[in-house]
Amino acid sequence: MIPWLERHSPFPPLHSAMRNPNGLLAAGGDLSTERLLAAYRQGIFPWYGEGEPILWWSPDPRMVLFPDELKISRSLSKTLRNKAYEIRFDTSFDAVIEGCAQSRSGQTGTWITAEMRAAYQRLHALGHAHSVETWIEGGLAGGLYGVAIGAVFFGESMFSRARDASKIALVALVGRCKAQDIRLIDCQMHTRHLASLGARDMPRLRFSQLLQELIHYPRAAVHWTHAGYTNSPCHS
Repeated sequence: MIPWLERHSPFPPLHSAMRNPNGLLAAGGDLSTERLLAAYRQGIFPWYGEGEPILWWSPDPRMVLFPDELKISRSLSKTLRNKAYEIRFDTSFDAVIEGCAQSRSGQTGTWITAEMRAAYQRLHALGHAHSVETWIEGGLAGGLYGVAIGAVFFGESMFSRARDASKIALVALVGRCKAQDIRLIDCQMHTRHLASLGARDMPRLRFSQLLQELIHYPRAAVHWTHAGYTNSPCHS
């Protein structure tokens, strides 16, 4: 049995998370701003489906991307050089989260429920959650969103409506992180796609230790709104 969180219950220790499914830590609680920020600061994130209780996770290992370790393939490098696109930050957060929520091919639902969207929209309004957007010919072609605390960006989801659009957004995020001295991008769970871009697995204990070193960096919660990075997503 996993612990059930009441409104003001603290999270259980990370080492108590289940091995199967990997990282399931607790259920219940709420998606208030206070609860979500407390979760991220401890290396915990919500992930659940429509009709399920809120489920909280801390997998072991944890997939992370250090900005200096981003890998750009030859094909992506060509896209970055030649394709006409524009990078924007925080100009269409709602549209990005909606794009991420749309079911992928072969899937019958989404974990980004209406409740989740509302929670992250509140975080965005307060300057904690951010979107990175790839625009092509005046339309939103792809992007990603996540939460920034201290020197960590906690990635949540990405989507693409055009080839490489989400990868372009990730490259732009890395550039933004370098410019703002954000030293770690949390990718949550292992995927081959993220591994191909330079992300790697880290033991949960080491991730938790590193997190405590980085989340206390003083940083104001502000919007990243800025447009005009056409064809230069590596620099922000």
